[in-house]
Amino acid sequence: MPVTQAFDFLIQWHLTERCNLSCKHCYQKDKKSEELSFQEICQTIDAADAMVRDWSELYDIKFSPSFNITGGEPFLRANFFEILEKMAETCFDLYILSNGTIITEQKAQKLADLGVKGVQVSLEGPERIHETIRGSGSFASAFAGIQTLLKNGVKVSLNATLSQLNMPYFMELVDIAVGLGVPRLGFSRLVPAGQGLTMLEQMLSTEQVKQFYEKIFCLSIDGLKITSGDPLASQMESLPDIDDHGAVARGGCAAGVSGLTILADGTVTPCRRLPIPLGNVKVESMRQIWATSPVLEALRDKNLYQGKCGTCRRWSQCRGCRAIAYAYSQARGWPDFLSADPQCFIQD
Repeated sequence: MPVTQAFDFLIQWHLTERCNLSCKHCYQKDKKSEELSFQEICQTIDAADAMVRDWSELYDIKFSPSFNITGGEPFLRANFFEILEKMAETCFDLYILSNGTIITEQKAQKLADLGVKGVQVSLEGPERIHETIRGSGSFASAFAGIQTLLKNGVKVSLNATLSQLNMPYFMELVDIAVGLGVPRLGFSRLVPAGQGLTMLEQMLSTEQVKQFYEKIFCLSIDGLKITSGDPLASQMESLPDIDDHGAVARGGCAAGVSGLTILADGTVTPCRRLPIPLGNVKVESMRQIWATSPVLEALRDKNLYQGKCGTCRRWSQCRGCRAIAYAYSQARGWPDFLSADPQCFIQD
């Protein structure tokens, strides 16, 4: 019998906005907000678990749900490991997104004991470049944290945020990843929002993105997979070039299609870098938000997309990065989360 592919469903959960670093490209605003209580978090975990289980039973669909737990720096959240223990009781896989600088042997062992599937650590390039972006001393601390995680049997992936500052040094980051023995190296594009707005002029040009992707995705390195969640990365694959006007989104940008984000105060947004409030888990259920949000409905409707994204033959597999489209258009004075991805290199 054929194997039915499971549908991914991701909840990116920012447990805190507190952070021990102040990165130049950070998409979050430099403000603090009230955090959900431990009880409120537990109630939301139970609701998420019930939602996915109900969907699976009702629609006879197999899901592959996951919590991506982050911050700020998630290890600064009070009750962090108690929260992970609660999450581990659900049908969701657990992943951590961290800057890696405050990992200890004890913390790494707890992650291993809880069955955490992986920890993504941000590394922006060789030491000088990384610290230009993330601050003095951050490289050595992150490097030590990665080694500690690996020593305790926790899978680690690296991730860089690409801009003019570090893109020329990406191959040095590849060498670092190989030397550490991590299995995955990922990257995303700079979103000019929050503190990252100051780096608007450091965004890669359309041609730079295209050339970088052509080079990187031709690499074959034993033991290392280079990957990206960037929707534009799908344009490098051999996909059928058909007019899918009105089609259902099947991949690419997750916003409105395969995930939600919960902020520290319970606010729900379409993705971690698209700061459009959809509701709050304190007063609304996630399943209600998922089913009735006008913003999510718009994100699923090709007819509402602007510019080349609205006419693209590969819309269903890509849709551009909605966070970059929104942040870039906002910086230009006409905010529109359905505007064209400004770095798309596909010709009409």
